[in-house]
Amino acid sequence: MRIVLPEALRELAGGRAVVEVGVAGGTSEVGGVLGALSASHPGLYDRLMTEQGALRPHVNIFVDGENIRFTGGLGTLAGAGSEILVLPSISGG
Repeated sequence: MRIVLPEALRELAGGRAVVEVGVAGGTSEVGGVLGALSASHPGLYDRLMTEQGALRPHVNIFVDGENIRFTGGLGTLAGAGSEILVLPSISGG
């Protein structure tokens, strides 16, 4: 699976904009994919998730163009060829 990271998080992934994550079986829940990502890139998981294991409110994750907040949250399935896009919320006044 391809995980596309915003500029602000690329430093935690060795400067890469795209990180490939392999998951056994080819399909996994987004929460599992993020766990696998944290194993290879320490610190990244903490920027995306709370201490309770929930997605941080300012982080949006899309699987193949669909926001996981509307498709099952961290339980949303992602296939071997899926693209997972991480986007921080933008706010201001």
